Amino acid sequence: MEPMRKILILLTIFVIMIVAGVLIYQNLGKKPEEKVMEKILENPKGEPSVPYGASKKVAITIAFRDFRDEEYFVPKEILAKAGAEIKTASNKIGTAIGADGGEVEIDLLVNELKPADFDAVVFIGGPGCLENLDNENSYRVVKETISQDKILAAICIAPAILAKAGVLEGKKATVWSSPLDKSAVKILQEQETIYQDEEVVVDGKIVTGNGPGASRKFAEAIVELLK
Repeated sequence: MEPMRKILILLTIFVIMIVAGVLIYQNLGKKPEEKVMEKILENPKGEPSVPYGASKKVAITIAFRDFRDEEYFVPKEILAKAGAEIKTASNKIGTAIGADGGEVEIDLLVNELKPADFDAVVFIGGPGCLENLDNENSYRVVKETISQDKILAAICIAPAILAKAGVLEGKKATVWSSPLDKSAVKILQEQETIYQDEEVVVDGKIVTGNGPGASRKFAEAIVELLK
């Protein structure tokens, strides 16, 4: 019996080593941003992040360079799980690159974006947001989204674009800021926005978030309005 027991132990160890090797190989094959997104989107209870609903169309607008990865990938995942069809718009066609290295294929230009074709329009922040998206093309999209009674959302520095487009006057909203940089808050206040120092603020069909840490809550607020 002793030789048989040793054989069984060796076989068990061998199987464990094979399984461990496969798992390690699969993990190594993933891009860094995929690993980050998996961690961000983890749901320890194994429950859906948001309730599933009827298919809706959402346009997510990002800077062609240096959009904030988490603010794009997390809402996109949550909205897709809720049944939304996602199109990504930018100031250029091709492969957009995030500040953390994430890559996104662009579906359409901002100047081609027609809010009438979507149920919601979302603007993502990041270091390249104002440089790439703070212009008349974006202002036109913002104004049309509001005039057509569609959902309008912006996160991080992007609510400044909404304020400059003139749609936040008298509205409650939040925006990114830091102890050393309150410039975006000043932009909102200059446009007579009711600034609120919160992660996510919803005023009617306008949703604003203050940065990457609010990405999940921001997306879930949009889903609630889409129902």
